[in-house]
Amino acid sequence: MKGNTLVELSRTFAVDIVKQCTAIEEMRRGNVLVNQLLRSGTSIGANIHEGNYASSKSDFINKFRIALKECYETEYWLGLFKDVEYISTEQFDYLYSKSSKLRKLLIASINTANANLQNSRKGNGPCP
Repeated sequence: MKGNTLVELSRTFAVDIVKQCTAIEEMRRGNVLVNQLLRSGTSIGANIHEGNYASSKSDFINKFRIALKECYETEYWLGLFKDVEYISTEQFDYLYSKSSKLRKLLIASINTANANLQNSRKGNGPCP
């Protein structure tokens, strides 16, 4: 899926999350919490990737909705990590900015897919 902004951004975001979680673990801090951030932060890209190979438009929308939920969860954990000083404000700002961009792209993709699905059901053209 080379050239797909959402796929590329979600992958680089997952790499950033893995690196951040590794750094926190090396400081021997919050292993249970680190696992939560690691799971949600890497799940975004996994669900986007899976959605791009969905068996139907509904399946695509479902996978992207799951990715969006994981994005919101990741933003929660990032805020908590900043508040308890597991990450700096600069680290938070960087990761939150990427997450925010992912969230906006996911919302736009879901809205477009929903509109296309509704149009195809009304007979207004093929479902891409």
